[in-house]
Formats: sequence, C-alpha cells, structure tokens
Amino acid sequence: MPGKSNPQTLPPQQQPRQPGMQEDMHPEPRTTRPDYRASGKLEGRCAIVTGGDSGIGRAVAVAFAKEGADILFTYLDETADAEETRRLVTQAGRRCVGMAGDIGSESHCREVVRRAMEELGRIDVLVNNAGEQHPRRALEDIDSAQLERTFRTNFFGMFNLTREALAHMMSGGAIINTTSVTAYRGSSHLIDYAATKGAIVAFTRSLSSAVVERGIRVNAVAPGPIWTPLIPASFSAEEVSTFGSKVPMKRPGQPEEVAPCYVFLASDDASYMTGQVLHPNGGEIING
Repeated sequence: MPGKSNPQTLPPQQQPRQPGMQEDMHPEPRTTRPDYRASGKLEGRCAIVTGGDSGIGRAVAVAFAKEGADILFTYLDETADAEETRRLVTQAGRRCVGMAGDIGSESHCREVVRRAMEELGRIDVLVNNAGEQHPRRALEDIDSAQLERTFRTNFFGMFNLTREALAHMMSGGAIINTTSVTAYRGSSHLIDYAATKGAIVAFTRSLSSAVVERGIRVNAVAPGPIWTPLIPASFSAEEVSTFGSKVPMKRPGQPEEVAPCYVFLASDDASYMTGQVLHPNGGEIING
C-alpha cells in the first residue's frame, strides 16, 4: 500500500496525492504546453482515449484536440479531474465526451465503443492508456485478487476494447497502446504490473501483423518515470522524493513531454510504422 504522510511536513514534490484530486499534487503534472504549435495533424478524426482524466491520458486527449480530433475519453470515478480534461478539450474547439466506468469490465468496453459511434460517428484512433499498479515487496505479497485486478485493468480491458473498436475502424486507423519501460527491464516491486506491460508489447506486435492488410497501424509507447497522479498514489513519500532521479536526465518526465509520441503515431507522419514502440524515458537505453 502507498505510504501515508502528513502533507504539511513534506517538501512540495513529495506531497502525496489523494485519489481523484490531481490539483492537490505539487508540483501539478504538466499536461498541456502553452507554446504547443498544432498543425492539423488529426483534423477531422475521432479518438477514444482511456484513462483520459489525468496524467498521460489527459495530455494525449488535449494534444489530439489541438491537432483537430474529437475525443471520447474514459475514466474510473475521478469526476473533478475528468471535468478539467473536458474543459481543456472543448477549449481547443473540439467535441468531447467523458465516460466513467471500469475499463476492466467487458460490458463497459462495449458501451464505450457504442457511445463513441453514437456521439462522434466514427473511430479513427484508439489509445489504450488506462492502467493501475500496486507496489509489493515480494511476489508472495501479491494475492490472486490483485493479480487478476491488475491484468483486468491493464490488459484485459485493452484487449476487449480493441476487439470492439476494430469492428468500426477503417483503413488509415491507428491503435496506440501504453506499455512501460518495466516491460523491458522488469521491476522487483511491480512484478504483476510489469508482466501486464510485457503482455502489451507482445499484443501490440501480434495485432499489428494481424490487421496490417486492413490498413490499420498498431504501435505503442513505453514511458519511463513520468510525473502523474499514479506515482504519489502508489509510492511512499520517500520513493516519490527520488522518483525519476536514476535515469540519465536525473528527473521524471512530464505528461506533456510524452503526448507528442502519441500524436506522431496517430498521424500520417507515422504511416510507415506499425508494430513499433517509442521510448520517452529520460535517456534509458532499451534493447528489445
């Protein structure tokens, strides 16, 4: 379980986040760059973004909107965070639909796709980003309920939503999955989480071959240490205080620094890329 501390006794960068209260994070994650210069890369397209209420998901939803896409984003129950995402997307002049629910539920995945077709009319891009993690010191500390829950959110939801969306995606469509640096180097305290991220890499590569003749590209992004609400919600204050310090850049990345990877993979700029993984991770060299 995440460590508990008194926020008043911690430096700003160590203050823990209460679930659903991204505004309480200090410093608050940067999800949109004021100086971002869009060029219409996704003009007229419609995208589903899971886990879009905060962090990388919000940054992707806003960047897509600035590039001209209409957005349906999903979230679990963080209503205040979701409203901020909706505000930022509509501020960019695009349609925005937010859907609360458990992405690990197969019926919810069906409803997400149904609602996207009803509200947006089409699905051009699918971003499978929602995820959860639960640090444990040893494998023996991971019970069957946690293992199933982590896989259900991180992988089964991705699988089910993709299966539903594919029925409506046409040639030129793009699927982008969020994996992690842990898929490549592992994590002794996030064993089940890292396993889901490894499965996502294999899923991305396999699906890319399965749908390439349909003109649909499937790629992934493997972020390193990114400052999102998931971090202070998952780790102790001590771990949060040094988060990101081990990569060559000696700092965590910001969601706004990751979002351009998704814009690239969703756009025609990546028309000759499928089955690939991009690595915004602060300089860690990945082989695999």
